[in-house]
Amino acid sequence: MGDSVTGLARVLEELGSTLLHLVCGELPQKEIGGVVIHDPLDEPELPDNALVLGVGLRDDLPGVVARLGGRGAVGLVVRGPVEPDEQLVAASRDSGVAVLAFTRGASWNHLTGMLRTLTAESDPYDANGHTRSGDLFAVANAIAALLDAPVTIEDRNSRLLAFSSRQEEVDPSRVQTILGRQVPVHYTRILEERGVFQSIYRSNRPVFVAPLPESGELPRVAIAVRAGDEILGTIWAVVPEPLDEERSESLFEASKLVAMHMVWQRADADSERRLRADLLSAALGSGPGSREAVQRLGLRDERAIVMALTAAPAATEAPAQAGADRKRLADAFAMHLAAAHPRAVAALIGDVAYGILPLARHDAEERPRVIAAEFLARVGSRLRPLIGVGRLADDISALARSRSSAEQALRVLRAGVLDQQVALFDEVHVEALLLELADLVPQADLPSGAIARIVGYDSDHQANLAETLRAWLDAFGDVAEASAAMFVHPSTFRYRLRRAAEVGGIDLGDTNARLAAMVQLRLMHIRSAGRDS
Repeated sequence: MGDSVTGLARVLEELGSTLLHLVCGELPQKEIGGVVIHDPLDEPELPDNALVLGVGLRDDLPGVVARLGGRGAVGLVVRGPVEPDEQLVAASRDSGVAVLAFTRGASWNHLTGMLRTLTAESDPYDANGHTRSGDLFAVANAIAALLDAPVTIEDRNSRLLAFSSRQEEVDPSRVQTILGRQVPVHYTRILEERGVFQSIYRSNRPVFVAPLPESGELPRVAIAVRAGDEILGTIWAVVPEPLDEERSESLFEASKLVAMHMVWQRADADSERRLRADLLSAALGSGPGSREAVQRLGLRDERAIVMALTAAPAATEAPAQAGADRKRLADAFAMHLAAAHPRAVAALIGDVAYGILPLARHDAEERPRVIAAEFLARVGSRLRPLIGVGRLADDISALARSRSSAEQALRVLRAGVLDQQVALFDEVHVEALLLELADLVPQADLPSGAIARIVGYDSDHQANLAETLRAWLDAFGDVAEASAAMFVHPSTFRYRLRRAAEVGGIDLGDTNARLAAMVQLRLMHIRSAGRDS
């Protein structure tokens, strides 16, 4: 039942002319093998039959189309408007790559999400002939056919989940909803002030929503989508008048179907997360099943690096909310890495999201840091995400070692030793070793000897001799630099330093004595930072 191929024709059918339209070329009857963002400075590796998103691409479109055809792509999406001149038409025909225009003002991130939803299943129908849980677009089109009206399906927060065709027939608010994949805030606020949502949530039947006078909006009918007592979202249809009894009953029955799909979608997503987490955990281990797990994740025996992401919940945040935030953060991390490399994979394991990022031979050492920094710059969260980047693994047999080093780098960040959110293991190796050393030293044994005497003196006399000694050691004996760091005159600093040596009974000319003092002071700082973080 239905078309078993999620190809360009189905993408255009589901997303309609509101977002995409064909500029030139034929629509090949091939399943889309993946969605990839084009980078002219660092061309990504393409899966077979890739649909390429040409973000910011304007120059030499015929040349790009020709090159993509040579790499097995089926389509190129560029920001509209696009004129199909003779060169572009010829390049599309010769390469077999269809060119599509993406509506100006719409979000590339949202398009990527919708395309991945549509291409997640090669067959939109299961073995029983029912539409799969992820294919809410097909459900929206079925409801639209029943009501003879454009339809949207939205979650409880007015985020767009799916929409039917014919959206070009409606008003500006609906168009903005499609382009932004979110109902405009001002329109949502008006509905809340008018008590529309309360009416929809209280009723089991469709509710007619009259437009505001002189607003330019069209009337709508809406119904809540329920799973028991839980409200999952709403279905909205643009209609000229209240529905008659027959169509009202059709929409009521359709809401039950949408509820099942939304519940299945949630279950499918959780099941997929668990499977991916299990496979990733095995791939990052050193057990006998690691190589098979790597293959099932679609990875190759190639250079890669492991990244570890976590975030600490706020003190007032409920555990359930913190867990939901981590899950959303992990999903966003997985999408971000997939945009950086088509074979990248990520999953949440415990409270840490691990990612495996394949690297090409020509990739710069800074690439993982740049990718991590870009993710942190884009993600919005009440949490403060931290990312540890492990050592480079030359092949899949070294993934476990890369994971261990990523965890060590992440631990340095979590301990609050450094005021940053991204750490490469090679750059924080010493701090990681000091943390391990601090684990071995009993709490009562630190400080000891000369440092214990100096700390005791500071406590009894409200002095700062320990801080003075640490500043001097950190500056490698440069009094000018150390005194400037403590905002005191060099003569005052020298006096305090001599006093620290006298109180502690430490010979500052002795290399071993200096090393012992530096290690103790560093361990004390690490423990202090750990208590404060």
